[in-house]
Amino acid sequence: MVYAGRLVNFSLRAISRLSTVQALNTNSKLLANNPRQLSTTMCSFPERIEFSSDFFFRQLFDGESSTYSYLLADISTKEAVIIDPVLEQAKRDAQLVKDLGLQLKYAINTHMHADHITGSGWLRQLTGCQTIIAAASGAKADLHLKEGDKIQFGRHSIDALATPGHTNGCMSYVIKEQGCIFTGDTILIRGCGRTDFQEGNPKNLYENVHQKIFTLPENYRIYPAHDYKGQLESTVWEEKRLNPRLTKNLEEFIKIMNNLNLPYPKKIDVSVPANRECGVYDIPKEQ
Repeated sequence: MVYAGRLVNFSLRAISRLSTVQALNTNSKLLANNPRQLSTTMCSFPERIEFSSDFFFRQLFDGESSTYSYLLADISTKEAVIIDPVLEQAKRDAQLVKDLGLQLKYAINTHMHADHITGSGWLRQLTGCQTIIAAASGAKADLHLKEGDKIQFGRHSIDALATPGHTNGCMSYVIKEQGCIFTGDTILIRGCGRTDFQEGNPKNLYENVHQKIFTLPENYRIYPAHDYKGQLESTVWEEKRLNPRLTKNLEEFIKIMNNLNLPYPKKIDVSVPANRECGVYDIPKEQ
């Protein structure tokens, strides 16, 4: 009985090894036919960079335009900034700043938006903050940025990275210590902004993403200006491997972007003129 048991165990081990070899061979064939799956399977997730203990982060949302705004602050000094505020949410954002005992120093835009009116002008009136946008946008603001400029709040700083393509005035904002980048519409989660209006250019978008964003450390978190599927964030690692547009070569990407056939933005005729004026001429009335 002992020999029989050993024989059975040996047979089971042999079958198990054979099954493993067959499975590996099958997986190898599948991976060979799917390079994207190969790249994600063979790479482990990069280690996440945790926010420092004195860095405040709050992601806010506007349901109508599916816009994310980001309230950031130095917990020690209480100085704060907000990225891509929305006009209809400015009162909410100002109240949150007050509730948390923060001082809003800057209201910052990643670009001149076409799908909503910025809340930066109204926040300036409500809180006394200054407004910021890229000089190339052509929009009014207290401060205009170019690549390499820094935005300081408390001991924290944001590096301005020019990433035109969706519009000619797109700016992404990098916080190196916290391992994150705020990309506006330049990169969305598994997508990117359209390039068929506001001096958009698919070649410029593609090259700026690949040369300036995809060259950042792969564990940097990506925070976009919009998401339409309920996702909150991505990483450089993910988008380099999984973005269905930006993983293509330049020629294929341009062809995709030139054939999206998207409808004319509903609010562009209102939003763009207002955003040229920092959004201040269409402040909602008090309820």
